[in-house]
Amino acid sequence: MAGGPVLSSGTDSPRVAELDRALDTIGVTRSHHTIIFLILIGCLFDSFEQNAVGIVGPMLKEQWGLTASDIGLLNTVTFACAAVGRIVSGYIADRFGRRVMLTIDLLLFTLGAGVCAMAPNLTVMAIGRAIVGFGLGGEIAIAVTMLSEFCSTKFRGTAVGLVNVGAGGLGNFLAPGFGLLVFWLFPGDNAWRWLFACLMVPALLGAFYRRYIPETPRFLLAQGRVKETNAVLSRLASGRLTARNVPQQQYISDDGAAAPKAKVKVRVTEIFRGALARRTIPLCITIWMTYGAQISVLTLMPTILVALGYSMSKSLLFTMVMQGGSLLGAIAASLLGFHFPRKRVLTAGAVCACMAALTIGFVAKSIVVILIAGAVFQFFVLLLNTTIWIFAPELYPTRVRAFGTAFILATGTAAGAFMPLVAGRLFDAFGLVGVFGLAAAMYAVFVISVQSVPETYGKSPDALPLPDDAAPAKPVVAAPQAN
Repeated sequence: MAGGPVLSSGTDSPRVAELDRALDTIGVTRSHHTIIFLILIGCLFDSFEQNAVGIVGPMLKEQWGLTASDIGLLNTVTFACAAVGRIVSGYIADRFGRRVMLTIDLLLFTLGAGVCAMAPNLTVMAIGRAIVGFGLGGEIAIAVTMLSEFCSTKFRGTAVGLVNVGAGGLGNFLAPGFGLLVFWLFPGDNAWRWLFACLMVPALLGAFYRRYIPETPRFLLAQGRVKETNAVLSRLASGRLTARNVPQQQYISDDGAAAPKAKVKVRVTEIFRGALARRTIPLCITIWMTYGAQISVLTLMPTILVALGYSMSKSLLFTMVMQGGSLLGAIAASLLGFHFPRKRVLTAGAVCACMAALTIGFVAKSIVVILIAGAVFQFFVLLLNTTIWIFAPELYPTRVRAFGTAFILATGTAAGAFMPLVAGRLFDAFGLVGVFGLAAAMYAVFVISVQSVPETYGKSPDALPLPDDAAPAKPVVAAPQAN
């Protein structure tokens, strides 16, 4: 299917169809480039923040006398609050707008980093990590939702995929280097405080520049705000996102009727009923499998390599080499999102990840084979994770898109907190075979689960049929709510 998708024509609202045509006609402009850049900068430093505890852990252990369990607790607090933050952010974004929640998440991120920088003890540090977690979780979920609603049918998958290029690929790869740079610039016992302080700066800059990011046209149209929808579309088409006097074009027909007094209620249980449930449950299973396998391997790989007889420094270096596959996997997913159906990419990628895990667990006898198979494994893991980020917002109508996407990603975060415990026990009992045998089995479940989710490639996210869903009544012209 090279050359990009063909838009399906099954919209159930004339104005939604007009919006789809408008976004496809506008294509990709400098305004889109600005929006993507600002969102990616935030996601890149989100990734740095997620890795921060691991980077400063040895310093905290020395200064505060912490144990490995204490360091693990800080990560658990971060991931747990990120899961909650994603769900809450998704709900608020569906009620009050994506742009509002994006700004709040950035401010939480900044506040939490500041608390960590000034923390006098473990308790205050844990509070700071909790605040950071809320901001981190919401940031990613809202970012993928917004990009999916700003972009044309052809470019949507690529744009959303770029988020994980910054967050999962480039961010994880560069995080250790960022820490080394800060420690070089600010040596001494307080170097770890400077690390958290430096993480506040890009968040503040992002909060300043992101005031230029408008609300998404899909959300505005879902609220019956046709005039504002046309204004945003005109700014996107002009390529001048910050210009104030952009000539207004009427992409969406406006008969001057007032918007409805009562806004559509966000029913969070809707994603667990009828046809939407048959999207939510299988995708939750798939993301649990891939996130759980990825975080388990990332958490245990240095320990595994040390157990194989390598020094700590070599183990970290080897882990970083394998992480190089992550960046390439995220980039590949972004490119494949333009050309190929989501389910085809997910199925093929999961089969390959399964084979790579089996190779490491049962075949690899030398460090060269482990490094090559590990890099291949990380390539396909990030390919899968990024494609799920592309897939999730396309499965839900606008009225619950942010919450549905956030719930899916929160499930993955929960898997990242729980599955390393299982993998750790298997490593203690069975060694390398136990960890990668588990990973291979999880990707086999992934392949089976994803087959029941409907394909979204080349279709309007507000046009996928929900044949037996107990959805709201047929949308009126003044406030279209596609089902």
